[in-house]
Amino acid sequence: SQAGPISASGVYEALPSFRDVPSSEKQNLFLKKLSLCYVVFDFSDPSKNLREKEIKRQTLLELVDYISSVSSKFNEVAMQEVTRMVAANLFRTFPSPNHDSKILEMYDMEDEEPAMDPAWPHLQIVYELLLRFVVSPETDAKLAKRYVDHPFVLKLLDLFDSDDQREREYLKTILHRIYGKFMVHRPFIRKAINNIFYRFIFETEKHNGIAELLEILGSIINGFALPLKEEHKLFLVRALIPLHKPKCVSMYHQQLSYCITQFVEKDFKLADTVIRGLLKYWPVTNSSKEVMFLGELEEVLEATQTAEFQRCMVPLFRQIGRCLNSLHFQVAERALFLWNNDHIRNLITQNRTVILPIIFPALERNTRGHWNPAVQSLTLNVRKIFSDADQAIFDECLARYQEDEAKQKELQEKRELTWKRLEDVAASKVVSNEAVMVSKSISPIAID
Repeated sequence: SQAGPISASGVYEALPSFRDVPSSEKQNLFLKKLSLCYVVFDFSDPSKNLREKEIKRQTLLELVDYISSVSSKFNEVAMQEVTRMVAANLFRTFPSPNHDSKILEMYDMEDEEPAMDPAWPHLQIVYELLLRFVVSPETDAKLAKRYVDHPFVLKLLDLFDSDDQREREYLKTILHRIYGKFMVHRPFIRKAINNIFYRFIFETEKHNGIAELLEILGSIINGFALPLKEEHKLFLVRALIPLHKPKCVSMYHQQLSYCITQFVEKDFKLADTVIRGLLKYWPVTNSSKEVMFLGELEEVLEATQTAEFQRCMVPLFRQIGRCLNSLHFQVAERALFLWNNDHIRNLITQNRTVILPIIFPALERNTRGHWNPAVQSLTLNVRKIFSDADQAIFDECLARYQEDEAKQKELQEKRELTWKRLEDVAASKVVSNEAVMVSKSISPIAID
């Protein structure tokens, strides 16, 4: 990439403008200007090659204008040279992050300052040139696919791990356009993105471009034809749902949630699979992540029909019951907000004979003793919804709860009595070194 068209004297010289040459020479000048831009400069030192960098920047801008205004089809030579110049400037290896597990535990993407690539003034124009080339009506996809090929696409995908968000935004737009124009590459692009996700989920848990890749996929999923292919359903189960597992899910959760919801809206029968998947990866000790999961759950339930809801409602409401009793008020509050959604409230009310016995103890515990007044107030509202819907079931659940509470209290008293008797026996033997034997009359109570 360093071997550019330097003049015989070794000086990097600007070429004539497209305006200054006849139309017959413009194609040849286009190739020469592309060749001039093969030279890659070092931007880590701002004081080096200032004149040459400016010549290259102006040349790149001229190339962008030429590609935007050209009125004849690009031939194979032009396509080859464009992709070669793009490859020379863009395709590079990023410093490898240390994926040691201890480093990962300390790593927090949200706390990092956004990185700015010093070469961006040139890189941006090269990205703009590639974008204009891909979307140009003068770029014939049947010819261009030989140069915008699988290795080229893979190299573009590698760049999604760039620390610079500006670069990832350009890549997102370009890859989406390539997906739209080069139909022959679509299965390959989906598979390659799949592989990035697998490596991220099961090996590294470190990648900068997951949100951008999911944004592209959101648009792709939106365009899936019905009925959904088995390949697409497998992608949901094997890649999208496990993306809830990594610790840094908050960095891309919005885009992930959109993709998941798109699947359920396309095929409502997938709701049971998605909800069980969410329950599988439900966070245990991360409250902010739990709030996100509850938000996503509401979106999925919004698109869920009665039959699918009934398949998963028992494990689902066991988890919601645990959320209702969370000491983190935002988790409890977010779970209670589910009843504010008309569709979800109707689903719950229709299946109250199953759901109320599951969550009644949680509602009762909140009413009697949750530390947060807002949670207590919301819980009372939910209790009222149930009692208004079916007073008989509500009274039955209340009686059962009180009965269980009485049994629990009796068991606790027995347990305390057992410990008291054990302590008394131990105290009576403490003067000697004699071993303490527990009498047969005490053992069954202790075991109980």
